[in-house]
Amino acid sequence: MMMAHRWTALVSLLALLVYFWMGMQTAGARRKSGIAAPAMTGDPLLERTIRAHYNTLEWLPMFLVSLWLFAIYWNELVAAGLGVVWIVGRLMYATGYMTAAEKRSTGFLVQALAVAILLFGAIGRIVYSLATGGM
Repeated sequence: MMMAHRWTALVSLLALLVYFWMGMQTAGARRKSGIAAPAMTGDPLLERTIRAHYNTLEWLPMFLVSLWLFAIYWNELVAAGLGVVWIVGRLMYATGYMTAAEKRSTGFLVQALAVAILLFGAIGRIVYSLATGGM
């Protein structure tokens, strides 16, 4: 049984569960507002909830690819820890945004910093290994 990168896998699944939760929040905001799909506007709570959900989707590819490459080329436990930081940041962002647009900034900065470390850490390690001819 393959157990390599189990923490990275667990964090990846947890991130997808958070995204699923955000989708459920969007459905709840639709019910609460009475605005059926495909309409996207007309209620501030619905609009903020949809935006938080979509923004998370926009960040997921960068997060997941960086998470896995950092785990493979650098350190899995550090990657998983930064992944948890990203998840916490996304939850802070979403709950803040659903409350009021101006309350999303702290969560956004937390998750952006986590992705920056994962992304540039992975790039740096891969470029270094290419330059030195080894891992």
